[in-house]
Amino acid sequence: MSRGKYHILTFGCQMNKSDSERLAAILNRIGLTETGDEQQADVILLNSCSVRQTAEDRIYGQVGKFAELRAKKPNLIVGVTGCMAGRDKNGKMRAKLPGADLFFPTRDMVLLPRWIAGLNPDLVDPVELGDDYLKLTPQYANTVQAYVSVQTGCNKFCTYCVVPHARGLERNRPAADILTEVQGLADRGALEITLLGQAVNAYKAPDRSSFSAANPYKDDYAALLWEINRISGIRRLHWTAPYPTHMTEEVIDALTLPKQVNYLHLPVQAGNDEVLKRMNRRYTSAQYLEIVGRIRTARPNIALGTDIIVGFCGETPEQFEDTVALHKEADFDISYHAMYSTRSGTLAHQYLKDDVAPAEKKRRWNVLQELMEETVLRKNQAYVGREVEVLVDEWSKGYAVGNSREMKRVQFAAPSDCRGQLVNVKVETALEWLLKGQATENAPISMAEALAGRNLVR
Repeated sequence: MSRGKYHILTFGCQMNKSDSERLAAILNRIGLTETGDEQQADVILLNSCSVRQTAEDRIYGQVGKFAELRAKKPNLIVGVTGCMAGRDKNGKMRAKLPGADLFFPTRDMVLLPRWIAGLNPDLVDPVELGDDYLKLTPQYANTVQAYVSVQTGCNKFCTYCVVPHARGLERNRPAADILTEVQGLADRGALEITLLGQAVNAYKAPDRSSFSAANPYKDDYAALLWEINRISGIRRLHWTAPYPTHMTEEVIDALTLPKQVNYLHLPVQAGNDEVLKRMNRRYTSAQYLEIVGRIRTARPNIALGTDIIVGFCGETPEQFEDTVALHKEADFDISYHAMYSTRSGTLAHQYLKDDVAPAEKKRRWNVLQELMEETVLRKNQAYVGREVEVLVDEWSKGYAVGNSREMKRVQFAAPSDCRGQLVNVKVETALEWLLKGQATENAPISMAEALAGRNLVR
């Protein structure tokens, strides 16, 4: 019998979503059950994002709101974890959250049973969790499409980024643990796996002996991709976010493995070399474009996405125009734009001046957004008349929506709920953010057929 209920609010990236699935697993193991209604919860955890000030402000606001709920439920436990807690080295953030009973970095989630027992022993069943949260099996929110973390932390120290300060230095999971987790998901019916890491393709296996003797790759990340391609049942493999200079020849070759989705998200952040240098990005714009060229040589029709920061410290209008030029040359299928905001504790905050006016940042954001939307619409037109494979994740009122292998949203008429299924759809209309079409009678290609087109034992 459940002793109480918990509610988790997750902010930020896919890594945070994956971490929240481990938080849920812990709370389930100590005897709590999940509720979607915060009013019914005995424990509320906020998994915070710290990428921008607005993200942190949401946490302050939420904790303040839960203080009102505590007036009705004096024994309510409120906790904050994630990147805010991870990077709060001087205690200033904690001091602004008097309504939080718990404030802890992600890696310390294994101590939750002890902390909750100290606050309300009637809620908790005693359990031993070990000292490595990545060893915990997540409580997957979706077993058809699942996140699998391969590393945490980062060694790059981009000057604008809080991740190394919030999550620490790069730590790679054993390949054996990753492959066991993916196999378990396949056994439960998973069709799509998304591998997560801050610089995911920098992965180095602590246990390279776990790879098959037949594995053809020397690059550890490429070797991991090859191993996952051999796991029966998995139909799609996606990963985010790679770092450009770790796109080795073998990792690029692994993009042609049969389960790899036809999409790669490759952050560039800026198109001017001086700005890239101030960001401590370890490549030039020419090197980035050369990598894009090699990727498209290996997989000509791959869809490419990117991230770009506008208005970084010292970025002149002319330097911004270099970013516009790179965007046009790379011809991205999608790009995500952020106006730079300084983050305390980062190198940019300590040594650089945030000197681009907010109105100018907004202007530059609008320029890129308009360019991106024009490019997206143009590129989407090429799908009209083509058949795409869609993994359905939404269904309502006779319509289904899901992602193609290019990570484009596709809608089609569906008389019954087909969530979690792969459906072939012939595209009839292409909009900026949506392809529309009709389901065809052709069954999606079987994995056996796909594997026959690429011999994995070389």
